[in-house]
Amino acid sequence: MSGPHLNGAYYGPSIPPPSKTYHRPGHGGGCCCNPFSCCCGCLFNCICTCIFQILCTLLVIVGVVAFVLWFILRPNKVNFHVADASLTQFDLSTKNNTLYYDLALNVSIRNPNKRIGIYYDSIEARALFHGQNFSSTNLEPFYQGHKNTTDLKIVFKGQNLIMLGDKEKSDYSGEKDSGVYAIGVKLYMRIRLKFGWIKTKKIKPMIMCDLKVPFKSNGTTSSSTTFERTECHLDW
Repeated sequence: MSGPHLNGAYYGPSIPPPSKTYHRPGHGGGCCCNPFSCCCGCLFNCICTCIFQILCTLLVIVGVVAFVLWFILRPNKVNFHVADASLTQFDLSTKNNTLYYDLALNVSIRNPNKRIGIYYDSIEARALFHGQNFSSTNLEPFYQGHKNTTDLKIVFKGQNLIMLGDKEKSDYSGEKDSGVYAIGVKLYMRIRLKFGWIKTKKIKPMIMCDLKVPFKSNGTTSSSTTFERTECHLDW
């Protein structure tokens, strides 16, 4: 009960002071991570986020540049064909496993691109019979311009030791009887592409040609089969 002598003062239990709150970093607090500043104890997460954003940006830039280059250059694959083949000697000695050969090829290379030129810095041609290399030769380097066709003359002539198994020897006998030989030709190249004033680093493609070559005796084939123009393919 209050009266005039209490002057309106309150003499009940004391009121406790307001409790203080403490903020512990990293426990439910926000984080102000962005590519330029990291705070609030999230340094590691911010670094990862920054790296991820930078990588994404670089990938987008590379993709855009690649698309623009493709759109401008519109690259098309270079075509390789063996237009003609002449085989005038292909004799295998069973005594010393020596192959005597005389093979001439006309290889046509077509660059269909309007804005891309090609430097053929080196070309090594290898001839194979049932997977066994029996001859190789190096061709002169050259430059091929836009929308250009270049014809190469490749000659394999001589003799070489070639180790064939019983099956391959049997296949050779059958092909000799038929007058048509299965011969493979590989072109190992070092090339550079040129568009405008830009030249790429050296590229090392390998071209494979699977040929069916009829044997010629005295200028005429020994069978009714004639050589058919053969398309070669890229073989990395």
